[in-house]
Amino acid sequence: MTGKIDARLKELGIVLPTPPAPVASYVPFVISGKQVFISGQVTIAADGLKYVGTVGKEITLDDAKAAARLCAINVIAQVKAACDGDLDRVKRCVKVGVFVNAVPGFAQHPEIANGASDLFVEVFGDAGKHARAAVGAGSLPRNVATEVEAVFELA
Repeated sequence: MTGKIDARLKELGIVLPTPPAPVASYVPFVISGKQVFISGQVTIAADGLKYVGTVGKEITLDDAKAAARLCAINVIAQVKAACDGDLDRVKRCVKVGVFVNAVPGFAQHPEIANGASDLFVEVFGDAGKHARAAVGAGSLPRNVATEVEAVFELA
């Protein structure tokens, strides 16, 4: 039986990837009580890294927003793994952190973060509304444009 959230993903045309294994000394998620903490997810797709470069230099604002959306898709894939495949267990997206690899002086981090935030609301409805930080970074792992971490509450 397909759950409500899986049906919503299908309606949106989103196919969740197999969550990538960590490439360093960490775990992809930690469950503590009813919360699941998702490690930072980067712009990895089935055919490798996407959106590699610095926002405001090689990466445009629109591409950076798409990069944040791709990171959010990877976050949801990790949440699904944490929920043993049942995304209907997600009660709420609590907090999202979006990191932007940008040139000095760049000031449009919130617009880029909306790429992730908007997706969480599209997928989870009101339960996808969250607190957030959008932060500029001098660099990110593998020189990707964005990285997204999140905390979800489970039922």
